[in-house]
Amino acid sequence: MSFSILKAIGDAQKKPAVVDVRPGDTVKVSQKIKEGDKFRSQIFEGVVIRVERKGSHTARFVVRKVSSGVGVEKSYLLHSPLVEKVEIVKRSKVRRNNLSYLRERSGKSARLASKSFDRSAANALEVAEEAPEKTEEKVEEKTEETLAEAK
Repeated sequence: MSFSILKAIGDAQKKPAVVDVRPGDTVKVSQKIKEGDKFRSQIFEGVVIRVERKGSHTARFVVRKVSSGVGVEKSYLLHSPLVEKVEIVKRSKVRRNNLSYLRERSGKSARLASKSFDRSAANALEVAEEAPEKTEEKVEEKTEETLAEAK
């Protein structure tokens, strides 16, 4: 398969609008959880310690919080259909992309210096250039073209 086809398929899976999540942000992630035949929404609030492959359809971020004295980390795919909403609560000043050093710290040494930001603007969804429907049409066109070329 051609790389362009794989890229088009991956881009078709992207959400049209996502929040710009950065390391050091305190976020509330609303996630769909299936229990039996029903779905429920669960919110996980913590500090983003890592963001990977930001522009890709496989963009991922890791959120950490301390619950009952135990550190808990969850990794989320940004474009997953199970991630309903990501809301930025607080933005902190950090100089690294990976804040793994927070794992060994607790109390005052684990604090991050907050910086002022426009919360409503940060939580506004950035809309992609193209709608997903158009992308799906392009995927079908490209696959037909490559199949015709292969014959």
